[in-house]
Formats: sequence, C-alpha cells, structure tokens
Amino acid sequence: MLMDLLRPPSGKDIKISSDSKSLCNIFKVMPFVSLKVFSVTDRINAMLCQQQYWRSRPGRQPSFSLFPARLRRRSSLIWPLLFLSSSRSEPPRPPSAIVKSSPSILSFPCTRYLPLLEITESSIFICHRDSDFVSLKMDFGRQVFTVDLLERYAAKGHGVITCMAAGNDVIVLGTSKGWIIRHDFGIGDSYDVDLSVGRTGDQSIHRVFVDPGGSHCIATVVGSGGAETFYIHAKWSKPRVLSKLKGLVVNAVAWNKQQITEASTKEIILGTDNGQIHEMAVDEKDKREKHIKFLFELTEVPEAFMGLQMETANISNAGTRYYVMAVTPRRLYSFTGIGSLETVFASYLDRAVHFMELPGENPNSELHFFIKQRRAVHFAWLSGAGIYHGGLNFGASHISEDGDENFVENKALLNYSKLSEGSEAVKPSSLAISEYHFLLLIGNKVKVVNRISEQIIEELHFELASESLPRGILGLSSDASAGLFYAYDQHSIFQVSVNDEGRDMWKVYLDMEDYATALAICRNALQRDQVYLAQAEAAFSGKDFFRAASFYAKINYILSFEEITLKFISVNEQDALRTFLLRKLDNLSKEDKCQITMISTWATELYLDKINRLLLEDDSTSSDRRLEYQSIIKEFRAFLSDSKDVLDEATTMKLLESYGRVDELVFFASLRGQYEIVVHHYIQQGEVKKALEVLRKPGVPMDLQYKFAPDLIMLDAYETVESWMTTSNLNPRKLIPAMMRYSSEPHAKNETHEVIKYLEYCVHDQNNEDPGIHNLLLSLYAKQEDDSAFLRFLQCKFGKGRENGPEFFYDPKYALRLCLKEKRMRACVHIYSMMSMHEEAVALALQVDPELAKVEADKVEDDEELRKRLWLLVAKHVIEQEKGAKRENIRKAIAFLKETDGLLKIEDILPFFPDFALIDDFREAICSSLEDYNKQIELLKQEMNDATRGADSIRNDISALAQRYAVIERDEECGVCRRKILNVGGDYGIARGYTSVGSVTPFYVFPCSHAFHAQCLIAHVTRCTDQDQAERILDLQKQLTLLGGETRKESSGSLTEEPIVNLTPVDKLRFQLDDAIASECPFCGELMIREISLPFILPDEEQEVNSWQIKPQNHPIQKGLSLPV
Repeated sequence: MLMDLLRPPSGKDIKISSDSKSLCNIFKVMPFVSLKVFSVTDRINAMLCQQQYWRSRPGRQPSFSLFPARLRRRSSLIWPLLFLSSSRSEPPRPPSAIVKSSPSILSFPCTRYLPLLEITESSIFICHRDSDFVSLKMDFGRQVFTVDLLERYAAKGHGVITCMAAGNDVIVLGTSKGWIIRHDFGIGDSYDVDLSVGRTGDQSIHRVFVDPGGSHCIATVVGSGGAETFYIHAKWSKPRVLSKLKGLVVNAVAWNKQQITEASTKEIILGTDNGQIHEMAVDEKDKREKHIKFLFELTEVPEAFMGLQMETANISNAGTRYYVMAVTPRRLYSFTGIGSLETVFASYLDRAVHFMELPGENPNSELHFFIKQRRAVHFAWLSGAGIYHGGLNFGASHISEDGDENFVENKALLNYSKLSEGSEAVKPSSLAISEYHFLLLIGNKVKVVNRISEQIIEELHFELASESLPRGILGLSSDASAGLFYAYDQHSIFQVSVNDEGRDMWKVYLDMEDYATALAICRNALQRDQVYLAQAEAAFSGKDFFRAASFYAKINYILSFEEITLKFISVNEQDALRTFLLRKLDNLSKEDKCQITMISTWATELYLDKINRLLLEDDSTSSDRRLEYQSIIKEFRAFLSDSKDVLDEATTMKLLESYGRVDELVFFASLRGQYEIVVHHYIQQGEVKKALEVLRKPGVPMDLQYKFAPDLIMLDAYETVESWMTTSNLNPRKLIPAMMRYSSEPHAKNETHEVIKYLEYCVHDQNNEDPGIHNLLLSLYAKQEDDSAFLRFLQCKFGKGRENGPEFFYDPKYALRLCLKEKRMRACVHIYSMMSMHEEAVALALQVDPELAKVEADKVEDDEELRKRLWLLVAKHVIEQEKGAKRENIRKAIAFLKETDGLLKIEDILPFFPDFALIDDFREAICSSLEDYNKQIELLKQEMNDATRGADSIRNDISALAQRYAVIERDEECGVCRRKILNVGGDYGIARGYTSVGSVTPFYVFPCSHAFHAQCLIAHVTRCTDQDQAERILDLQKQLTLLGGETRKESSGSLTEEPIVNLTPVDKLRFQLDDAIASECPFCGELMIREISLPFILPDEEQEVNSWQIKPQNHPIQKGLSLPV
C-alpha cells in the first residue's frame, strides 16, 4: 500500500542528463511522500511512514535528503525528490528515467511539482527556473582559482623577465636587457620598446608600472650609469625620459584612479628607494611631463618606499580629499588631507606622520588595494611579521590621536606561521589580493588563503620550463579592471583566473558564527535556510526556545514543518511552539491559503490552552499571573484581529465556545461581521449601550436595528431612542412594532414618554411624512392627560408651502374616531373644522365652549353665507342659553351683534326672541342699524364722485400726451446706423406703412433723447430680443406694409391729393408695432440690460471673425538678401 502511494503521478516523467554515466550511480530519483498535507496528524503520520520505509530496508538509508519547497498545488503527495544515496545499495529507479549525454544538467519537465534543490558538500547545485522546466547545474570539485599558461616565451629574446605589471587586459614586461614588451590581449596586439638606447653597460628594467586603464606606463631602468625613469603612452612608439627623476630608483607608483583618463595621468605620486615621494602629471598631447614636484621624505628612519596606494574623493565646498598609504620594509605610513597633494604633504612638516610598525623586515614588502566599483574597499601589506590587512571605509572618518583621519577598519594580522606546515614560518615573496582571498607566492607555488577564516583553501602549481627552474616564479601581478591575476618567471606568464570565489563565503561566515554577514551574502533560499538552521539549533541548545522558534520559522526547505514542531513538543515548550507558528505565518505567502488556515487554527488552540493553564494555575503569585493573563488576552485578541480573514469561522467559534471564552467569541464574531451574535450576547447580558454601539457601526446591516429594537427599547428606552435619533438612514416605520410594544406598557405620570419624543423628532426635525408615524403619534397624544401637545400637533400644517401637497399627513377620519373615543372634544372641533365640516364643528364647540364656537365660526372667510349661518347658530345658542331678565338678554344680544363685525343685523336675530318682546327694548338697536345704513349710502355716493373725478383726470392726461413733442437737431444721428435722422427718404416711409412727414424717413424719438430710424429700430430690436418676439415684430411689419401698399393703389387714380380717411386697420397695426419696438429705449431699457449676458462674438459671427485673422504667407526670398527680423 505504501509503495502505491510512492509511485510518481502519471504522465510526469523525469529526464536525467549528464556528461558521464558515473553520475547515474551518484544521483537516484525516488518518489517521496510530502509532508505538505492537510492536517498536522496526517503530516506526522506521513513522516513516520517514510522513516518506517527506510528502516525496513537495511543498508538503503540515504546519506542525504532534500526536502521539497513550498508547493502551490494542494496535494498530499508530491513527486519527485532527489536523494544522494549510499554506495552500498541503491533504491530502485523509476523505469521512466532516461539518461542522455549532455552538459551537466538535470532537467525536470514538471515544474509545478519540483522543489528548489541545492547540495553544497562536495557538489554544488545552482538552481534556476524558466517557463517550462527546472535545471540543476552541477560543479564537481571545481576550484576557485585555476592556473593557465598564457605565454611561454614572453620576453621575445630580449633577455629574461625582471618585472611585470597589468591593467585592463594589458601586460607590460620589463627585461634584463632594458626592453619593455607590451601585450594588449584586448585587441590581440603586442610591441616592444628598447629603453637602453644610447646607454652603455648592462641595462635592466628595475620596475614597471601600468595604470588601471592600461594607457600609461612608467618604467625605471637601472644600469652602470645610474637609474633613469621613463614614461610611455600606449599610443607612443618612443618613450620619454623623466629627467627630473634622474638618479632616483622608483619603487612604487600610486595612480589617481578616480581622475585619470586615457589622455592624462592627472596627479600621481611616485615612491623612491631613498624614502622620497614625488608628484607628477603627464599629458599625452604635451609629449612631456607637466610637472614633477618633491612632496615628502623620510628623515627619522630613512627607508625605501616599497608600495604606494592613493584614494581621492570630492568634498562639497571643500575640494579634494586625499588618502595615501605607503609601505617600507618595516612600516606602513598613512597621509590624509584636503586640498592639493602638495598641501597635504606639506602639512606633515609641522606634525608627526601616522605610521604602523611591525617587527621584522621584509625586503619584498608590498601594498595592495582591492578595488570594487572604482573604490578601494580592502588593503593588504606584505610585512615582515605577517599580512597586515583591513577594510577601507571612506564614508566614515576616525580621528587618530595625532589629528589624522584614519579610514581603516577591522584591522588584522595574518601570521606566517599559519601558512607553513612545519615549525618554521616561510615568508611569501609576493602578494595579490582578491575580494575574499590572499594569493601568496611561496617558492614555486601560490597558496590561496581565505581572508576571513585565514585558512588555506587551495595551492596553485605551475608548469615551469626547464630554463626557469633555477629561480622559479618571480612574482605576482593583478589586473583590477579585468579581475585577473598573473604570475611570471624569467620566460613565461601564467594567468590565474577566479571562478566565483564568493560562492562558499556564506559557509565561512557561518562557521565563524557571523550569521548576519552569512545571510547577507547567501545566494539562494537553501543557503539562507542553513544559516537559519544553525542559528536555531544554537538557540535551541542554549534553551532560548523563543529565539529558536523565530529562526526555525524562516526555514523553508531543509527542515520540514513537522520536524520543527516535534522538537518543541518533545521539550513541552508550548509557548515557543506558538511563537514558531506565528512567525511561520509571517513568512507564508498569500497563495498558501490552506497552510495559513491550518497554522492559524493551531495557534488559536495554543492561545486558548495557554489562557486556560493560567486560569488553572496556583494563585500564589496572583499579581504576576494577572498581568500575564491580561497580556496573553491582549495578544490573543490582536492575533484574532490580524487573522480574522484566514481563520475558518465555524471552527474558530467552536474552539472559543468549547473553552468557554465568551468575550473572545463575541470579539471574533464582531471581527467577522457576525453582528447579530454580538448584539444578542449584549442584550442577554443587559448591556444595552454596548449593543447600541455595535449597531451604530458603519458596516452593520440596518435590518439588525429593526430586529433588536423591541428588546432594546424594553431594556432601556432612553438609550435606545437616543441611539435612534443619532442614526442616519433609519426608517421609523419599521420601528413601529417596537414602539407599539413600549407604548402598551404602563408608565408613570411624570415619566417622559420616549416613543413620543422619538416620533416628535421624526415629525418636526426630520420632516417625516409617513402617515403611519403621524397616526401613531396622534394616538399616543390622544392617550395623554394633557391635550395641549395634542392640539398643537393638530394645528401644525406640516405640508404647508408645498405645491399640491396636503397640509397634514395623518388620517383625519381615524383621528376623529380616536378623539371621539377618547372624548377629546376640542380636538374633534379642530378636526371637523379641518375637514371643512364647519357646521358640525360649531355645533360641537357650542357644547364645549361658546367662545370656541365663535372662533370656529369666524374661520370661514370665503363663504359669506355659510359664515353668517354659523354665526346665527352661535347667536341662537347665546340667546337661548341666557336665563336673566329680558332687558338684560336683549342687551347681551345687542353686544353679540357687535362681535360679528356687522355680519349680523338686528333683523337677523329678532326671530330668536319671543313674539311678545317689547319693541322699546330694540329701539336703540334699530336706530343704530338705520344709522349704519345711512352711513353706507353716503359712503357709496362719495366713492361714485371719486370715480368721476378720476375719469376726467385720465381724459386730460390723454389729451396732453397727444400734444407732447421733441426737438430734433439738424445733425442728430440715428443710434444704430449713425446717419442723420432728418435724411430725405422719398417714399420710404409710405412703402412701409408709416405716415410720411414730407420726404423725411420715419423715425422714433425717446424721452432720453435717443433717436432711431424706424427701420433701424426694428432691425436692432429684432436682433436683440428673443425669437418669438422677433417673429411677431416681423409679422406686424409685413402686415403693415401690405395694408399701406393697398391704400396707395386706391389713391393713385386721382390727380389731386386727398386725405386717406379709412386707415383704422393700419393704425391698429402701427400701434401694436409701436408697442413692440418702442415701449422703451433699446439703449436705456431692459433690452440693453439683458445684453450683458451675451458674448461679444456670437456663434453665427465666427466666419466674420476668421476673415479678420492674419494668415502667414510664404514670400520667396532672393538669395543673398538679408531681411531684418
């Protein structure tokens, strides 16, 4: 059954490719039961099954296994997994595996199932992914440094090689016969230069120096005639002697790497064997040196300078900062300062030079900088005591005791005793430095020493020619630009190549327990996992379980989830296990939804278990336990808040419920939006305020407000109503059942009726128009003892000011029935009146209060007859209800007549008195009535006279208006066309239907003195007024023109001019036209005011505007003619 589980998925074949069949005996492909399944129990069982499978097969235990990466596929089984098996026996290989001959690549065509793999013991796997497959590149025993013969007879017969320098794929050799041989491997060219021309005796090249760009070369020739220094540029065929350096042996040159160019060396410094430092600058175009200056000399301990290095940096607003390091056989000097080199070295005339002296003396003393991104980051000095090295940090300065800035960090001394196998230490004869290693020339071999661990990792051997055996390898040289190193003997050049020297440096730092640096240089997840594992194991061994949990959580590949959890379970560290789970959640991606949910659920249970254990523990340290309990509760709630979206809702709630954590259950329900559970819990606890706070949250459905309203208002009506009043978008109609339930309960007389308060808020503040709300408020008012509020409510006109809207929103018939039932007679009177049932209102009012009846009778204003009838009802009631003496009754009746404001006369109320009443009792009233009639007659006469006088005044005004005139000057202009008003127009006016004034064109004159031709005024008003008015004016003008033409035809048959008398239709049209165009001055009236809102350029005038635009024209310009611009 287990073997069935171990079979690979169908159709997923593995192909193993190798360059040798021996690889097939090393790597075996076996299916594997993944630990990535759906439950913790299943994962542990799967791991146990795997162990049982290997135990049942003695001798077949794999010596190394790689665990799978996190997979995206939800499956309890994955395949394949790569094993490094033992040599004694091998697990069976699936028949689908095929071996092919190709480079060292293992290709797997099913990337969704494959982990990221790497083995870094004796073999290295470098994994990379593409769209279709995962390939594993294998490097078996590949060395970091390799040696190749570059040139066997490099001196070309010009003696033997004495020195060498390299830069930018350019190698410059110096020979014993004074020749310089330059090999440019970049372009495949080489040439030689004889520096011994014109000199007698033996001439040998002492030292040769090449800049990092390979363009500039300095060489020192030593012979019987003394020393001489030459400068050679790559483009020159002949060297140039530096005459100012004659007699000085140059041992070291420091190039200005930041400023040097192909054409100029800029400022460089040279160190001589007599302890002097000189500055020099050479330009290729000048064919000679710009200057050579003396800078410094060792006077206290005169020694030869054996090595020089220089770094520069531009300081804002300060100039250039120089840092120079120089070595002698016993000392290392450092110079620093800002300004020029001359200024920097001149400052040491007044202060001591900063130096480091080590015991012993090394005649082959060398100083090297390792350059990275055009900046020195490390240095190494080949001293007599050992290799003194350190880091260079030019971003930070350290002030020494003598005031110098020192940029050296992490200084260390590598003792030569670590390099020798015997008891006697052997000093290297030459040194080269790479990023992580020292290359030390000892005898005829180069030992590669790791700079960090100070361990020898490799030894490089050279195939020397027989003629080179006596002296062997002479020295080492480095090409910082190309990243290459060279070794040379008397005849040959060897190239030392670097093959990814930093690939195993993470292991070095890991062995030194420098975990931070190891992590920083790790290249893939498997390397980082091993660092995390080492940190975790160290912390776990030290019983720092929480720190170990943090590191274990970062491991993804080399240790399974189950193994880690079993570690903590085995030592009963539940809290550390919880920490591991929480940190693991932080490292999982969003795609691992299943794993996130499982781990979060497990963490939830561990939290609950911790809380439960704290509650059950002894109470002897109650204060500490209480603080711890509060802290874990706070932490647990924060975890629930962060994990609310990944936790399974039903499972989590069951867990919380099973542990009795009601508060946390409510908290989690609130996080998941299960507000119904939260509100229900608070209502059960009687915590109305908390329930209302939940309901007021923005995301809570409004339906819950209506659902829990009956319970909430019964528990605390005040708080509930206050919450309703502060909640927006609440529909009061849906709260009617809750309000009815509250209203049905008895309340104290002095108690505020909260439902009435809320309904008043809805009606008055929110302008609610729902009839149900108004009817409910009405019914509650009707049941109150004090009906003042009830009457005020009835008198309010809530719909006042709205078009075609009602003045009230309650049902008046329902209100009338309710008032009659509750015996609210005054309210009934008001409702009758509101329903225009005035007679019923007055009749009912007379039963309650006659004064109320008078008010109701006086409300009718638009129906005089009805109003009189109502007042008669009141009068009849008043007269019939009087029980006093007859004369007193009559006086009251007469007084009542005065209250009607003349609506009722004495004759109207006489039928209500007895038939046998004495007329003397009414004499006063009758006389008063007759006098009133007389006054009314006189008032009518006066009004008639006033009307007659007004008509006469109007006639006089009309006559005077016909006689008004205006004086027109001869040169008066029309306001529109700017032509003179009194122009002779011939028959112009008659043709348009106007009366002619001689031969003058018809015109209009306004009181404001503006004058217009008739036709101009019509055109102006038509253009400025609206379309309907313009069409009306044009229609009137057309009709007037037609009628005017007919009239002329009738009069053309007579030779004598006779007045036209039948022009009434023409005059009517002319009056209408005058009213349309001349009712006001177009410049001073409303027409001009309306033109303010019009644009200056109308849409139909765009073509006219475009015609005024200046368009550029291309005119041919005669050649040679200069035109002014």
